[in-house]
Amino acid sequence: MRSLSQLRRPDALEVLRIDATGLLVAAAGEQLVDVAFDGRRIWSFWLLRDGETGDDGISLQWPKPLRPFLDGVTDVTLSDPGTDTVLFSRTVQFGERPDRIAVVNPAGRPLALDKSLKLVETFDTRDAAQVEPLLDAIEEVLGALHRAGLDAFLAYGTALGAIRDGGLIGHDSDADLGYVSRHDHPVDVIRESFRIQRALTDMGYRVTRYSAIALKVHVLESDGLDRGLDVFGGFMRAGKLYLMGEIAVPFEREWIYPLGTASLEGREFPVPADADRFLTATYGPHWRVPDPAYKFTTPASTIELFNGWFRGMRTGRAGWHAYHKRTAHHAASVSAVAEAVAARHPDLATYVDIGCGRGTDVAWFADRGVTAIGLDFQPYAYDAEAQRRADDPRVTFQLFNLLELRHVLAVPAWIARMPGPRAVGCVHVVERLGRRGRLNMLRSARMVLAGTTGTLHLQFLSEKGRDGYARRTGARKPLDPAIVAAEVEESGGRILEQVREHVSDAPGSSQVCRMIIDWNA
Repeated sequence: MRSLSQLRRPDALEVLRIDATGLLVAAAGEQLVDVAFDGRRIWSFWLLRDGETGDDGISLQWPKPLRPFLDGVTDVTLSDPGTDTVLFSRTVQFGERPDRIAVVNPAGRPLALDKSLKLVETFDTRDAAQVEPLLDAIEEVLGALHRAGLDAFLAYGTALGAIRDGGLIGHDSDADLGYVSRHDHPVDVIRESFRIQRALTDMGYRVTRYSAIALKVHVLESDGLDRGLDVFGGFMRAGKLYLMGEIAVPFEREWIYPLGTASLEGREFPVPADADRFLTATYGPHWRVPDPAYKFTTPASTIELFNGWFRGMRTGRAGWHAYHKRTAHHAASVSAVAEAVAARHPDLATYVDIGCGRGTDVAWFADRGVTAIGLDFQPYAYDAEAQRRADDPRVTFQLFNLLELRHVLAVPAWIARMPGPRAVGCVHVVERLGRRGRLNMLRSARMVLAGTTGTLHLQFLSEKGRDGYARRTGARKPLDPAIVAAEVEESGGRILEQVREHVSDAPGSSQVCRMIIDWNA
């Protein structure tokens, strides 16, 4: 066994190739490497862990989010982050553009890859004035949680930075808080989490939910930025600490409470009483050694436990976020379902779009004088349209999770009080749902349409072609119309019309199924 210091001994790397596809490095020992463009860290990796060893050396591909920026000139530097020793340096031309490469967001803010290989604004690109609002937000949310009955503390990377360095970790990008419930049963911990959410909402905070015991609390900072702080719930049971996200280890409650303190950028914040044991449980025994390429290696048993206890309602959310981010620049068009609803219900008063995505159909109906409500699992999708329509009384967007019974019962009951006639559209959603989600969608539509002659207009992929339609729409896999028809019957509904048609005249094009459904038998 080699010691950690031996593994991390910096030696010059022989880079055999560096181009727009990636790097090829001559055979070498394990090495932690920072990649910088024009002197700014962009990416970090472990050579053997993250590379692929072949006969000609060790190859590493540029992470996918970085590839669109690789067109231009930059000074590429590989260095050891522990010693700042330069392992390799060369001016590289990627593509054909003569300009310097700038890895920035649309506002011109510098971006770098975090430990999850997402391009984000990391703390090492922010000055003290830009960090102050984050510290204010941490203090504010900790105070709000205390008023709601929780003694929360800095967790994960935020705790690591405070305890190890006294400041924010340069390659980190967000703030994490945690708490350990007084309850020891998952159901009671879940009930407490929802109570906390209601209390925070009553205080005026916008709260989104990751899972049954993990929240994001949004704070509007002085510069107008919507700052989201992650709050991870935890509990003790049978001598183990379970902290949402990654931790399921033997532990003692007195290693958490009463809380201690640590300095973060000159301010004192609460941290677990035994910082060493807590960070060892989180990052392992070598937590004192900085590792910008650190990856959590959560045991499969822990993932299975957390999925079963807490994560069922979040299924698919990350996939939809990735889809909407990938297609944000695509031109939007009104769906055939929206046009069919308008034709069938010329006197429509309220339109409800389940799985509204970017809100194109919602905006179209509002412009026609119809009250329009967009419901979606992923608020990122409709956020831009919601901001544009903030002053439009005809438009409402609402977080809506078909896997969470609270949403399925409460949101349709609220909409059912709105003026009729009402109609519901649902475009390319049911393909991504399991049976429970599809039945909840039908239940929701039935509640919304109660007391009216309105109908549900459903469109889904019934046959996947070779035209890329499934990827463009986020549908992924086709769904057998016979399965949907059986579930409609089970819900007490009836199919008034059903058509299947190809999306284009091209050979091998995909096929969609459209159904018009009601519950007015």
